[in-house]
Amino acid sequence: MQIAFNGRVAFVTGAAQGIGQAIAKGLQVAGARVHVADLDADGLSAFANPSGFAAHVLDVSDRPAAGHVVRDIVVREGRLDILVNAAGGVRGQVGLPIEDVNEDDWRLIFQANVDGAFWLSQAAAAPMRNAKFGRIVNIASGAGLRPSLTGIQAYTAAKHALVGLTKQLSQDLGPFGITCNAIAPGFVRSNPSSERQWQSYGADGQKRLVESIHTRRLGTAEDIANAVLFLASEQASWITGQVLSVDGGRS
Repeated sequence: MQIAFNGRVAFVTGAAQGIGQAIAKGLQVAGARVHVADLDADGLSAFANPSGFAAHVLDVSDRPAAGHVVRDIVVREGRLDILVNAAGGVRGQVGLPIEDVNEDDWRLIFQANVDGAFWLSQAAAAPMRNAKFGRIVNIASGAGLRPSLTGIQAYTAAKHALVGLTKQLSQDLGPFGITCNAIAPGFVRSNPSSERQWQSYGADGQKRLVESIHTRRLGTAEDIANAVLFLASEQASWITGQVLSVDGGRS
């Protein structure tokens, strides 16, 4: 089976860091014209400019801005076929006792992980519906299926919400040729937050984590990207509303 995206236009958020970057590269290599976005302007530029990606500095939780970027892509390209919502993460937070979590931190995690995915999917729905084709892939987490290794209550709740949103969008958009699926990655050292988390475990904790994974290795950003490429492909046209754990068997 050969996966190709010749003539397709893709939009990948969270592209200033590992998983988003790997997804964008994979789509580009497979023939797609790829637009990328991130809140981190410097990181985005350093990635996008040398590789020929069209870059958009974007806070995905800003509904008007999200809509503007999607409309700009459609005007420039004449279409938008694939949306990958990879932006999110813990926004620099660490696990705290429940009584120490404040409202701003709680809402920030939801804005980054759930609101943005909804605003972008909302904006992308019309051009995808008109084309009778679309692929939306949300990057959730193992924390969307069980408690999080981070210990961050809002992160676990937000990723569970993203899984629910994925299933609802699958039902809403499926009649128009649009699929919506989610990836639940296992532990991947793909950004500063996950690297800090890894280091915090110490040698013994790292060993226990790796031994809990059936394949006895951590995942890579490319492992996640490969799963996204399949779900975004023509070959996955009858797969929708699903959450694919890509975690080496830990689940």
